Amino acid sequence: MSSTCEVQIFHFPTTIFWGEGALDLLKKELSQRKLQRSMLVTDPKLLETGLVDLVKKRLNNLNNELLIFSECRSNPIEAEVMLGKEFYQSHQCDSILALGGGAAMDIAKAIKLMVSHPEPLLQYEERTGGAKRIKNPMPPLFAIPTTAGTGSEVGRSALIILPESNHKSIFFHPKLIPDIAVLEPELTLGLPKDVTIATGIDALTHNLEAYLASGFHPMADGIALEGINLILQYLPRVVENGQDIEARGKMLLAATMGATAFQKGLGMTHSLSHPLSTRFDMHHGLANALLLPEVLVFLECADLNRGNRHKLEEVSRLFQTSEFSKNRLSMTIGTFIRTLGITLGLRAYGIEEQHLEELSELAFEDPCHQTNLVPVTQKDLYQVYLAAL
Repeated sequence: MSSTCEVQIFHFPTTIFWGEGALDLLKKELSQRKLQRSMLVTDPKLLETGLVDLVKKRLNNLNNELLIFSECRSNPIEAEVMLGKEFYQSHQCDSILALGGGAAMDIAKAIKLMVSHPEPLLQYEERTGGAKRIKNPMPPLFAIPTTAGTGSEVGRSALIILPESNHKSIFFHPKLIPDIAVLEPELTLGLPKDVTIATGIDALTHNLEAYLASGFHPMADGIALEGINLILQYLPRVVENGQDIEARGKMLLAATMGATAFQKGLGMTHSLSHPLSTRFDMHHGLANALLLPEVLVFLECADLNRGNRHKLEEVSRLFQTSEFSKNRLSMTIGTFIRTLGITLGLRAYGIEEQHLEELSELAFEDPCHQTNLVPVTQKDLYQVYLAAL
């Protein structure tokens, strides 16, 4: 008789310092490890805001020099990784700190990979089995998010645009995960309202798609549901008052929870949103926001089995739509997104119908839809783009 409990392997992420004073704990950690020269990976905008200076000040009195590398853009490219590798090696660094949003985290992880492995970066791409080539010891990485969205501070992958394909390639390995994630709410207080909204919807999409993803991971499911619950409570608060440090802290947790949960998988929203970033340089969170309501319409209209229907019912319960029914959850989430201040409709952002064929081809090549609640075709993806116009 076959067993109904097949062997599964579950993984959970790194050490997390959360709350006011988390940077002080990092300061102690760097001192205890006797690190002498850390490369601080960040972006030019953060240099202008003074956050980099604040972090340096909070981490001072160390026998550890912080060297600033700020060649990061919102959608990271391979050239920035190679510049970072040269910077790390020429300054004889012994560790990496990533300060910023998902882009800084992705660049830092890719630098961590490339300073310890031979070129080219392309050979380590996940879809071609590149993870098996990642074998060498890598320098320690400490992640300090300044946005509450990607959750990359607890993720084990980096998304980098390669010139060979001009789309986001995934580089995945458990050793790419940061040693410590430092969730200091103070660092997110100055986040602009539009970025707060977009990154918040990114965190919502991560939690939602992780919960709906195919496969069996009850721990990830529980985390995802609580992540959604936190976002529904605290994202409207932080949008209304960016200085609400409690709400900022809870959103940092929700983002981290989303990234913890999506080790189970994501879904078609992410496959649809990634080409919008690579082709139109659209913020990933905004792309998710524009597509998520129509993705839910697609799921509501799909032929769902009892288990999948139950999943949508559970999400509906969190959104207080009483019970799952056609269009109810999608309309509720669409209203939630609009209420936060996002204008829906791809056309408002320069996307036209003539772009959809290429976008749908790229979306179908993206692996995220492989764990979608229900299987999808390229035609399905095209139709969702069309509905989202």
